[in-house]
Amino acid sequence: MTAMSKITRAGYNDLPAILELQYLAYQTEAARFGRNDIQPLTETLDELKQQYEHGTFLKLVEDDGTITGSVRAYEKDGTAYIGKLMVHPDHRRKGYGSALLAEIEKCFPKKRYELFTSTRSVENIRLYEKKGYKIFDRNQIDEELAFVYLEKL
Repeated sequence: MTAMSKITRAGYNDLPAILELQYLAYQTEAARFGRNDIQPLTETLDELKQQYEHGTFLKLVEDDGTITGSVRAYEKDGTAYIGKLMVHPDHRRKGYGSALLAEIEKCFPKKRYELFTSTRSVENIRLYEKKGYKIFDRNQIDEELAFVYLEKL
């Protein structure tokens, strides 16, 4: 992470920019799946607002005020469920994803952490494993695709 970027809690007014970033950041996933109707690309602002009411959203902001990364999580029964860890495509490979993941974990200290990704997201799996996550389950969607569930205790 550069000295010109900062991670803070996202506010309600940040949600339109976070949704715009989400639409941009998940284009890579859409290409992997060969379709544009995946949930991160069909989520509406109203749905995002509902999630915001029940969870914690973080944003990574550049010095000029641009949101270039985000992550969200909520807790249920002692587990922090982490989702939508995303970084603007022009800002990947700078450690932003790792920094966002570390910060969201701090919001839920001493919890079990769980997240999921697809087997097509090899780079994401590597990042999560590097950060101490282990695959504990998988859901085979078709011959070529499975969702993998990772946890960190």
